[in-house]
Amino acid sequence: MIEVLTTTDSQKLLHQLNALLEQESRCQPKVCGLRLIESAHDNGLRMTARLRDFEVKDLLSLTQFFGFDTETFSLAVNLLDRFLSKVKVQPKHLGCVGLSCFYLAVKSIEEERNVPLATDLIRISQYRFTVSDLMRMEKIVLEKVCWKVKATTAFQFLQLYYSLLQENLPLER
Repeated sequence: MIEVLTTTDSQKLLHQLNALLEQESRCQPKVCGLRLIESAHDNGLRMTARLRDFEVKDLLSLTQFFGFDTETFSLAVNLLDRFLSKVKVQPKHLGCVGLSCFYLAVKSIEEERNVPLATDLIRISQYRFTVSDLMRMEKIVLEKVCWKVKATTAFQFLQLYYSLLQENLPLER
């Protein structure tokens, strides 16, 4: 039998959800930019949803390789989507954009002692650009997301729902 949420728990949930929703609206990718990516045909000259998905898989692989938090991955994808929705990225530059978003997320979420050197990150990811290319792209990404690296992500919503379920379900379930 599922216990009914108390008024206090309901208020707590509502307050946390409202706070996340308010923050989320400020850090969402532009829908019109994402629609352009989704409707693009794969001719090698334009960004497509498929190329974006491949880059997200690379970000997931890097997250797992380094043992970073899921929150780091989620923020990296959020940064990537926010950037792609504002800038027409050529497919040949997508690796640099993705790695820059990942590096920003790592520096934002992970403990400083766990942040890899840029040279190591580039070497492990097997991309063929320099540290100065990565740093230059990082600056461009930061400018396009208005220097707002922290963002509300789907992962944060899932964490909230999960913790509330754990609190309110009997132990035997």
